[in-house]
Amino acid sequence: MSKIYRLNLINSITGYKSANLIGTKTNDNINNVAVFSSVIHLGSNPPLIGFILRPTTVPRHTYENIHKYGCFTLNQISKSQIKSAHQTSAKYSKENSEFKETGLKYDFKDGIEAPFVKNSPIQVGCSYINEYDIKENNTIFIIGKIEVIYVNKNLLLDDGLVQLDKGAIVAINGLDAYALPKLIERFSYARP
Repeated sequence: MSKIYRLNLINSITGYKSANLIGTKTNDNINNVAVFSSVIHLGSNPPLIGFILRPTTVPRHTYENIHKYGCFTLNQISKSQIKSAHQTSAKYSKENSEFKETGLKYDFKDGIEAPFVKNSPIQVGCSYINEYDIKENNTIFIIGKIEVIYVNKNLLLDDGLVQLDKGAIVAINGLDAYALPKLIERFSYARP
């Protein structure tokens, strides 16, 4: 099969993935943001997340910046942000801020040295904890500890669940298809 067909097939058969913008900054105070669809929950105590970085055979500004500052932000993408968010995947030079190039706005909060994406319905400040090389395809699994969370109040339910569809938070299918999931049912904690 052709390269593009294989990319689309393999990237979409696993189903919907979370759509996040990861914010970092360079040592020249240039704010960087990039779209990621590989963010996963690792545990709630301690609160850890992880994500995959593609091979560093070419410059990976997000990776370099996380190592310089030891922090990054995780920002959920809403329906109104998808065009700008997707454009962050373009290969801009290190001297160009994706915020400036795409029209996304940034904000700094709570002493986190990485930029948050303004108007993102869920914003998470993380510190770098560790990384693991995945030798099978030369990718890197980054682990971050959640330091601070900002959630639009209308999304947060009394029991702590964040109802994503209330914020028009999108998912990614494959590499370039954005979807708007909707909560259809909620069950109590399953027991035998």
